[in-house]
Amino acid sequence: MSQFKDPREIDFTVDQKHLYREEAITDLKVASIRRLVPVLPDGSDDSSRTPIFLASSQLMTPEGPLPLQARLQATTLADAFTEFPGAMQKALNEMVAQLQQMRQEQSQQKKDESRIIVPGR
Repeated sequence: MSQFKDPREIDFTVDQKHLYREEAITDLKVASIRRLVPVLPDGSDDSSRTPIFLASSQLMTPEGPLPLQARLQATTLADAFTEFPGAMQKALNEMVAQLQQMRQEQSQQKKDESRIIVPGR
């Protein structure tokens, strides 16, 4: 069964219980932090919920920019600044591990393919 829905069946109803205002904070060097501030349907701040902080950065590689993203477990902007370096390092480590795993899988696949015995050769 396909995981994609018929586009005509998508529900575009706005979930008014989970609204956020997005703010972007950057140092114009390496750090980009998005603060999602909970709001009520009238646009006023919803103090009953805590903001969400999302970190992003990118590394330049010979193949182009490599995006890194992570959710920060922060409740204030100051906490987000403190948590940012560790979160980016963790995201980088996870990405490197994924790339290494993909290389190993490709290498194993090539080895398996090279074991195929073709009649007549």
